[in-house]
Amino acid sequence: MKKLIVPILLLCFMSTYNTIIAQDSTSDYKERNPIYDYAEKQLNNTDTIPDFNSKSNKLKITGTIFESDGTTPAKDVLLYIEHADENGDYQIKTDNDKRYVQHRGWVRTDSDGTYTFYTFIPGSAFEPITYPKTRGMKQIFPVIKESGQTEYDLEAFLFDDDPLITKRCRTRLKKKGIDNILKLVKQDDMFVANKNIILVQNSPSI
Repeated sequence: MKKLIVPILLLCFMSTYNTIIAQDSTSDYKERNPIYDYAEKQLNNTDTIPDFNSKSNKLKITGTIFESDGTTPAKDVLLYIEHADENGDYQIKTDNDKRYVQHRGWVRTDSDGTYTFYTFIPGSAFEPITYPKTRGMKQIFPVIKESGQTEYDLEAFLFDDDPLITKRCRTRLKKKGIDNILKLVKQDDMFVANKNIILVQNSPSI
């Protein structure tokens, strides 16, 4: 049997575990996008992912969300993220028969458009579409929702020091105008990544 080869483009553009966040927000509780699952939680522009304090590779992701012009801060934008644990496993929880990823969080921007997540660097998860199973890139999956618009997925956040992000992969991302690689700087006991986001000009309406 010929050895199966995983094309590098799959590593660049396939989501490891993004099926949970690709659901229609108009359906019922068990099917709706988890971006709406903050329930009665009081949202502001800062959130802490579960288990943050116990992790060794702590990570702070911070930045500004801008309107599609790239200069005007975007107010009242909801940003959701989820990712694997430090071993690359997705810790699945259940609430009222709905399954969700344990390591997730929400922020809502204020008038200055800024946001901050306190989380940790996830491990490399197994790619579900490959055989034999191989580890994929470390990824954080973001979903965004503007006021009066339908939520949509952003490109997964990747990590600059990930050896699976090859020179060819970086070149392809750059040609497509995709800026989704986090560059980490160590500050005290945590890594810090600055990630500004520009909203899609014609995001889908509700």
